[in-house]
Amino acid sequence: MRIKPDFNLDSIFDIKEEELLARGIKCIFFDLDSTVMQSKTGKFTPETLKFLNRLSKKFKIAIVSNNCKKHYINKVEEQCDIKIYSNAKKPDTKVLKLACREFNIDEKEACMVGDRPLTDILAGKKANMTTILVDSISKDKEGILTRFVRFLERLSIRK
Repeated sequence: MRIKPDFNLDSIFDIKEEELLARGIKCIFFDLDSTVMQSKTGKFTPETLKFLNRLSKKFKIAIVSNNCKKHYINKVEEQCDIKIYSNAKKPDTKVLKLACREFNIDEKEACMVGDRPLTDILAGKKANMTTILVDSISKDKEGILTRFVRFLERLSIRK
């Protein structure tokens, strides 16, 4: 299966707000680990929090994560006012569709941003959302095996 994200960017910080607004996007869903924070840290950088805060002035923002560890999600929630949907089981779309209903938007008005083509991007595509594939926010800290797996997974996308 070949997946084509609508945008393939180096980082969340490369997201072009005006392009999304022009597409009618009202809400951005972000994956958590490796997309908006270094995996397994449970900590946002000040730069990321500032970026998400700026985006929240133009878009509704939420995090949709496959992580199901309550203590970890609680740690993340303590740092921000962003709605977090955990245990999403992406590429299943149930949680994404629930989030759209709760935000009172159509799926076509939402964007899914993540670092994994076979979970984040596939879920967004299945839910008829705009999709943005980004590289890991902490790629410089990832081991060679993780980088190799990312390389293999990206063979599933069409540019």
